[in-house]
Amino acid sequence: MLGNRSFVLRALLVTLVVFAGWIALSTVEIADGKTAAADARPASGLAAWDDVYSVLTYPRCINCHTATSYPQQGDDRRPHFANVIRGPEGKGVAGLNCASCHQEKNSDATGVPGGHNWHLAPLSMRWQDLNDRPLSSAAVCRALIDREKNHGLDGPGLLKHHEEEPLVLWAWDPGRRPDGTLRALPPLTHAQFVDATRRWVAAGTPCPKGP
Repeated sequence: MLGNRSFVLRALLVTLVVFAGWIALSTVEIADGKTAAADARPASGLAAWDDVYSVLTYPRCINCHTATSYPQQGDDRRPHFANVIRGPEGKGVAGLNCASCHQEKNSDATGVPGGHNWHLAPLSMRWQDLNDRPLSSAAVCRALIDREKNHGLDGPGLLKHHEEEPLVLWAWDPGRRPDGTLRALPPLTHAQFVDATRRWVAAGTPCPKGP
């Protein structure tokens, strides 16, 4: 009897040790999995941001997101030919406001681009420095998520802006130049740009480190 009881106790002890080891291993694996997921989330978000940044600093966008008192135009980002100035609301000044020439849609006959509520982006959303060089990825990212600068938009609001804002959509339908040739498009399609924005927002809108 004592031998049987001792055997049962030893078997039970072995079982408990094995079970405890399995629990400990599972806990470590779960913790490792959570850590890996946590590490992957901002990394994937930063990769998505790189795609977003490639569009934001393309001429179709940065020509209106200037640090200057005037809009720019063309792939070479030259000053507006008509000596247009920003004005107090980014819409030009009396007698030479944006809407005088830029209508609700492109005019392929004249080469004048158009879209709803045509205007310059506010200086708080400038994506270049005073030497016409694009700001760093980190600087543009910080400005974009600063709700004191971006009209109070949170992540979902930024996504909606990139999906629906008419002047954002114009970048993929920019019409023809005065010489009749088509204007160049951003490096991503609009669908790819929105998808990158969605992935960046889902990751918590992480920004690269740096100035």
